[in-house]
Amino acid sequence: MKNRILIAFGTRPEAIKFVSLIKALRSSEGFKCFVCLTGQHREMLDQVIHLFKIKIDVDLNLMQADQTLEHISGAVMAKFSNILRKTRPDLVFVQGDTTTALISAISSFYSKIQIAHLEAGLRTKDKYHPFPEEINRRLISHLADYHFTPTGEATQNLLKEGVPHHTIFQVGNTVVDAIKIVRPLIQSRYSIFNFLNPKKRILFVTAHRRESFGKGLNEIFLALKMIARRFEDVAIVYPVHLNPRVLRRAREILNGVDRVHLLRPLTYEEACWIMARCFAILTDSGGIQEEAPSFRKPVLVLRNVTERPEGVRAGISKVVGTERNSIVYATAKLLTSTKHYHSMVATKNPYGDGRTAERILSHLKRILK
Repeated sequence: MKNRILIAFGTRPEAIKFVSLIKALRSSEGFKCFVCLTGQHREMLDQVIHLFKIKIDVDLNLMQADQTLEHISGAVMAKFSNILRKTRPDLVFVQGDTTTALISAISSFYSKIQIAHLEAGLRTKDKYHPFPEEINRRLISHLADYHFTPTGEATQNLLKEGVPHHTIFQVGNTVVDAIKIVRPLIQSRYSIFNFLNPKKRILFVTAHRRESFGKGLNEIFLALKMIARRFEDVAIVYPVHLNPRVLRRAREILNGVDRVHLLRPLTYEEACWIMARCFAILTDSGGIQEEAPSFRKPVLVLRNVTERPEGVRAGISKVVGTERNSIVYATAKLLTSTKHYHSMVATKNPYGDGRTAERILSHLKRILK
């Protein structure tokens, strides 16, 4: 009899990190894999589903314009319990630190269904940074029966919090698996980048975190303006998040600034294309901190803390905060010191080796036998 696994996700990063596990489960004779899509970030999610050919079994289609955390939480809670009753899974898999993951885990707990947490154990130890992700993942750790950690640091975080050792499985990060899958699919060029001058050094930027709304984003955008004006051989590529609070302020400060290119959100293929070709990356994204080493690009983290310290310890990423002078100084050092730049180029990815899904499948066969 096959074990029934339900995978729930609603955002693009979750889909990317689940793709290798979904493929592994669906190619294994011992499991029946159901995929439930909550779909609250529709524009950025559908292209990933199409790219990786992920078959969706249930689509809750919860997307609303300018939605709040309260709306997402209530909508997932109201509908996910019905999915549990219909699919009757032996195990529910949630990923990371999203509101979807937390509410899906709570619903599963209420139904007394076992919970597995993918990418467990990440911590900043600051409840508001990132917000609401830090508390989401801490709460999931109290609900989960099995914890699949990406690194030794994450494993130690859980052990220090009293999570039983026998429920923790250190497997690596599935985002590295996803990069291996997507590399052959990346085209030689994409029309969205036709404007790029090959003689310019490209800085790839992402900035969208809730804890930076207001002053933090203002400082980041003003720093980008200063960098563009100071370095004429630099082009800044910034795909702007669709959240109105990000989009509006980015346009107010950066529209019309020479060599600052505000783009629509990129597809995953396009994002990988620009990471492979850029000079360096400035980001507040957790996923990009993990992906960048596979493309051997230095990362400046536009946050005050990171739950991914492995890159910082390896010297391939640096936390620079959201203060404009700090961002400008760190970027200028990369642009002007060849020695410093090469010291931040990764020789290997500290977050995984591309075989994470294989390890998870092996553990599941033993856990659910």
